[in-house]
Amino acid sequence: MKIITLCGSLKFQKEMMDIAEKLSLKGNCILTPVYPVLENYERTEEQLEKLKEAHFKRIEISDAILVINKDNYVGKSTNLEMEYARKLQKEIIYYTDLMKED
Repeated sequence: MKIITLCGSLKFQKEMMDIAEKLSLKGNCILTPVYPVLENYERTEEQLEKLKEAHFKRIEISDAILVINKDNYVGKSTNLEMEYARKLQKEIIYYTDLMKED
């Protein structure tokens, strides 16, 4: 079983959940970002930092990250996650490459 953390813009939440289910059904353990679900709830800088720290911890414990680069879009935060994964010598998988295999 491979542990994979999903990384990418939260605007691709639907794609992230779809791929998380598909990869889980293939026997992988998928770790996802925390998605905002509370409407009209302002998060403090401290809370946002805690979410970021938790996501980077997911990368640390993963075998690989899966970059959701739909339409070849990779934002600033995702680039930071990719740099961190490279530093930790984690495998980096790209969503666009997976779509070619299907």
